[in-house]
Amino acid sequence: MTLPDHHLTQGERRIRSFHPHWKRLVVPFIALVLIVAASGAALFFIPSTFEYANYARIAVGVVAVLLLTIWSFVPYLQWKNTGYVLTTHRFTISTGVLNKSTDEIPMAKVNTVSSDQTFFERILGCGTLTVESAGDRGQIALRDIPHLQDVRTDLFRLLEDASDGDIDGH
Repeated sequence: MTLPDHHLTQGERRIRSFHPHWKRLVVPFIALVLIVAASGAALFFIPSTFEYANYARIAVGVVAVLLLTIWSFVPYLQWKNTGYVLTTHRFTISTGVLNKSTDEIPMAKVNTVSSDQTFFERILGCGTLTVESAGDRGQIALRDIPHLQDVRTDLFRLLEDASDGDIDGH
């Protein structure tokens, strides 16, 4: 996911690869169910004796496809094409469906790591991870990180290894 193995440098190992938490898909899924139900009901209640029944059915179908694309399909593609990869040397953030954007934070450049969770996010096991680096971007806040505490633990362990000069984990 997002960082093929052939892009890893010599001695670099993948520690963790993941997408944002599935909670980002709840609203698009509810939209999918409601749009399908509403368009099904609309098609059912269009009287067959109506002079423009075929045009009305086509209009319902077109509107349903447009709404499904905007409210369900596009958010799913955005979720699917957002990926995080934590390796022994760097933390990579990739986003984008048609255009791809990749940010890489070398472990040696990470200054601080903090996390933030709402009560609901604590129940789901996700949250916001903020990584501050010495690079141009400064601080990057990554929302909806699944297994936030495990990711944080891995990141701290890798930062400790990088500061000890044991970057390969040996």
